[in-house]
Amino acid sequence: MSELTERQRRFSDEYIICGVAETSALKAGYSEKYARSQSHKLLANIGIKSYLEERNKLIESDKIATMEEVKEFWTNTLRDRENDYKDRLKASEFIAKTNGAFIEKQETTLNGGLEVEVSWIEKEK
Repeated sequence: MSELTERQRRFSDEYIICGVAETSALKAGYSEKYARSQSHKLLANIGIKSYLEERNKLIESDKIATMEEVKEFWTNTLRDRENDYKDRLKASEFIAKTNGAFIEKQETTLNGGLEVEVSWIEKEK
């Protein structure tokens, strides 16, 4: 991450928490006079801007579930016999879909003259 002084880093971390420059500056150890009249300048500092962007990206990525977490959730839902049958069935469908179990197969024949023959399996309606 960006090179910041300890006080700038504390300011940045406090700013992520509360979103108020003056309060963040005070908690980071800046004087009351500076915090009240000049704390907005800290937000214009390139190093602090970069640090805030990097930290926010990390925070956001932790909020988003990975596919592994999603599949674990579906698996736990599927295996928990206390869940409704319809929920367990839906979880099994999601797991099967992500593993490619419902891919429709098609046959294709290519001839040298660029003729293409495609046969589809039509679902009943």
